[in-house]
Amino acid sequence: MAKKSKIAKNEQRQLIVARYAQRRAELKEIIRGLSSTEAERLAVQRELRRQPDDADATRGARPAWRARAAARSCPRFRALPGESV
Repeated sequence: MAKKSKIAKNEQRQLIVARYAQRRAELKEIIRGLSSTEAERLAVQRELRRQPDDADATRGARPAWRARAAARSCPRFRALPGESV
């Protein structure tokens, strides 16, 4: 069972994800859009980088150190979703 502080921190992350979700989706759509210029894309990327790390919904699924420590030597970690090796 997880510590209560970890559970509380995860709930806080979920609130941050919900707060930034709509704006992140708009920014990502601008980046993917074919009609946006290179300058617009760079400005949007800058704005995405200014957002908190926890604003990304995919962040926090699994600690990065676990992937780095075990992904190369243990094939089952490569099979886990969300890992990029």
